Amino acid sequence: MRLERLNSLENYILDKGTVSLEDLAARFKVSINTVRRDLNELLARGQIKKVYGGVSSLHETTPLPMSIRAAKNKEAKLLIGRLASGFVEDGDSIFLDSGSTTPYILPEISKRNNVIIVTHSLTAMYEASKYPSLKVIALGGMYNQSTSSYIGISTIEALSKISINKVFIAATGVSVEHGLTNTTYFEAEIKRKVTQCGKKIILMADQSKFDFSSTISFFHFEDLYAVITDKKPSAAYMEVIERNNIRLLYEDIKAV
Repeated sequence: MRLERLNSLENYILDKGTVSLEDLAARFKVSINTVRRDLNELLARGQIKKVYGGVSSLHETTPLPMSIRAAKNKEAKLLIGRLASGFVEDGDSIFLDSGSTTPYILPEISKRNNVIIVTHSLTAMYEASKYPSLKVIALGGMYNQSTSSYIGISTIEALSKISINKVFIAATGVSVEHGLTNTTYFEAEIKRKVTQCGKKIILMADQSKFDFSSTISFFHFEDLYAVITDKKPSAAYMEVIERNNIRLLYEDIKAV
């Protein structure tokens, strides 16, 4: 049984990239002390390493192709897109991030008037082109196939010249300790820049992204204007949400 748990632990860490000790304890229903003992054995195998608050794979991770990410948790993303659309008003200028969840907001906001969408996401550009009512400002740069988006210095510079009311942001990982995180340097820099430009930063992320930290932190969780997700977050997130008056939307709930 213990050998099976060790193998499952190792595979989970290698799949996620970076995980906290608390996540492992909850996932495998064991104590923190048991997790620490198991990890000491796994460290000797040479596939993982210790990081702040948890462990990480020694192998460099790259984002899954957009076609694969778009198909994951589709029902949750449809829900999140519908809930997020309630934050968009007539005349808004909004930023849509390059994540696979953000384009799900488009069908609903196409019913608004004079909404301007700013994005570096090719997926968002393509989906927005289906709705004549939406105006799109496309940020150029070097095309990154894995994220289906344009990245680079020119993309970041363009953001400083555009006025944005609301930013709908995605993240590879979300945690209380490290905030919103991403795997790719230029993607993280674009996210960091746009959060400086926008007045209201709104996270769109299903619960599979929570309790996971990726390589680069780009925004503090407590500084979010709103969190849109598919299920009620755990107590640690609820404490931060309530203390900082962050709006929260998930299935069958109104904004907190």
